[in-house]
Amino acid sequence: MTKTVLITGCSTGLGNTTARKFAYEGWNVVATMRKPDQSLATEYPERIFVTALDITNPASIEAAIAAGIARFGQIDAVVNNAGVSIISVFESTPMDAIRGVFETNVFGTMNVIQAITPYFRGQGGGTIINVTSNIGFTSVPLFSVYTASKHAVEGLSESLAYELESQNISLKLVEPGAMLSTSFGSNTMSTSQDASVPESYKSYFDHMMQCMMNFPFGQSDENQVAGHIYAAVNDESDQLRFLAGPDAQETARLRWTTSEETYMTTLRELLGQTAWRNSQGK
Repeated sequence: MTKTVLITGCSTGLGNTTARKFAYEGWNVVATMRKPDQSLATEYPERIFVTALDITNPASIEAAIAAGIARFGQIDAVVNNAGVSIISVFESTPMDAIRGVFETNVFGTMNVIQAITPYFRGQGGGTIINVTSNIGFTSVPLFSVYTASKHAVEGLSESLAYELESQNISLKLVEPGAMLSTSFGSNTMSTSQDASVPESYKSYFDHMMQCMMNFPFGQSDENQVAGHIYAAVNDESDQLRFLAGPDAQETARLRWTTSEETYMTTLRELLGQTAWRNSQGK
């Protein structure tokens, strides 16, 4: 029987690419987004079903799950891809903007997991993929709010990987590096307009942004990340984390195979923090 995956955040970017990847591989896809765009189904009209889903609205999630089951008969996997980011100086970031990031990235992910878990248990099992980021296990300046939300999802996911195993449900993490060239990067820049940069931070902000755009290990390619998501869904081992992208792999190596001092010193150099300190005579 053909398997079915429900994917959140499919309007553009990684979610859109992942939906087409699964359809290409022969899966049925419930491609969800807040404002349905039926053009996604054009290439695979029999395999891709586009429907509305707002991960901050539990009723919307239940309706999308029911619609997917009605269309394809069952759902075998869920990919929690929908997310938002913000680049800002934490000191001047409005709390409403911070709550908005957590409402989507953390509570939205929780909403989907709570909605799909009883269904998976009833059918005897299923797979949940949470797409986080290498920022979920490391940190960079100016992304403090986004980093905090992804660290929260990482902790949630590792705990749930044990807990849901008792219900025959598998949970995996896919951790891409930076994808600033994608629509996610564009949306981040747009959202960040909500947070002003204080005058005392401006030269630092500009310096760090330029350095991060030129990070030496390259960015993650969304087609490759979609491939990692597909591999994670089909993985039957106990592996929890799937690193996706050269920068994710390198930051993971530094985080987990070096001392804390080496890790912090190296990241300061790679991110441009050391150059900034030197320019200030520190």
